[in-house]
Amino acid sequence: MRRLLDFLYDAAAWLAALAMVGVLAMVLTSILGRLLHFHLPGTDAYAGYAMAAAGFLALAHTLKKGDHIRVTLFIGRFADQARHRIEMWALSVAVLLSGLFAFFSLRLVWVSHEFNDMSTANDATPLWIPQLAMATGTTILFIAFVDEWVLQLRGLRDAEADSGEAKHNE
Repeated sequence: MRRLLDFLYDAAAWLAALAMVGVLAMVLTSILGRLLHFHLPGTDAYAGYAMAAAGFLALAHTLKKGDHIRVTLFIGRFADQARHRIEMWALSVAVLLSGLFAFFSLRLVWVSHEFNDMSTANDATPLWIPQLAMATGTTILFIAFVDEWVLQLRGLRDAEADSGEAKHNE
């Protein structure tokens, strides 16, 4: 199960990287279009879609690598048992909020598909297509928070969280 979850987080990160390449391609196409006097409709919109996809798809991977911002100054002052309870509370809230975010993102995709929402830009893209990246990213983030919650409950998360913590403090 661990290998499957790690593969999921890594795959989402690779898709985020691919989306960043898409942003680069759209920006370069737009620049070249201005220089060579041609216009490819929708490059701005597609750059925005790719940027949003990159941000959402990278969320779970950055969480699992310990690159999310954490306030350890407060938590570090408590004894092990109290710290464990605070971490469980924080992760429980994170699971709840990320679950709601994933649910409403998936619902947005469904509603956009049902009503055939189209982009108002000149690309006229059905909005459910770029919204899929947000829904996928938030769903994988929810899975990652549930994973962290289970690791914390079993007492396996403390060693992982403390090992990489120092490298992120300044």
